[in-house]
Amino acid sequence: MSKYKLFLLRHGEGAWNKENRFCSWVDQKLSEDGLKEAQDCGRLLKEQGYKFDLVFTSLLSRSIQTAWLVLEAMGHEWVPVIKSWRLNERHYGSLIGLNRAEMAKEHGEEQVKVWRRSYNVTPPPIEESHPYFLEIYNDRRYTTCDVPKENLPRAESLKEVLDRLLPYWDSTVVPEIKQGRTVLISAHGNSCRALLKHLEGISDKDIASVTLPTGIPVLLELDENLKAVKPRQLLGDQVKIQAAIKKVEDQGKAIPST
Repeated sequence: MSKYKLFLLRHGEGAWNKENRFCSWVDQKLSEDGLKEAQDCGRLLKEQGYKFDLVFTSLLSRSIQTAWLVLEAMGHEWVPVIKSWRLNERHYGSLIGLNRAEMAKEHGEEQVKVWRRSYNVTPPPIEESHPYFLEIYNDRRYTTCDVPKENLPRAESLKEVLDRLLPYWDSTVVPEIKQGRTVLISAHGNSCRALLKHLEGISDKDIASVTLPTGIPVLLELDENLKAVKPRQLLGDQVKIQAAIKKVEDQGKAIPST
């Protein structure tokens, strides 16, 4: 029996989503299309009569910006927004900044799919010589974390994302939901997928085929133990949603030579 509602949202399209690059912990703002996706999402949620009491985001601007735009479109700018690194996107290590389609051409689509979608495979860690290392680890936002900066990840599998996310879910998000508050988590493709795996009991193998497009709200209905009682609902125009899912899945395919 459904007792609670939870909404998950992968942020609107970012600049590097558009360029098909592994963005990960590099702090990118939303693209023009991403701004519109977030605003459209807020309007849809308002039209469908949903109201939020609390929003959780990562520390990355594209997650926070999406939350702000959704709340503005709903007329709910006053709703509290709580930020944590534990909702950050998966850390792609040395793959950060690389183009997925070019990598598929060089390493094969299956290898890129393993790096992007598998549950247990961790990519090579980011080294201090990496062009984005200092930009990430010298960023002042990471001095606010509940772990020392030197203990932050240098690369993660999806399993490791879930491992760092679950303590925050259990200690901070769950109590709010159990008090009857309606929560929106505005995060990232992999932090949302990791949480879906936990809530829906998705297998290690099947999580590889779960795709979340940008800017599409996901409604979960949960029982008293905060487990999903029915399949997730992606809200909005279903034809457009399926097209958006295909677009995400195609990001890891090699571009044919011309």
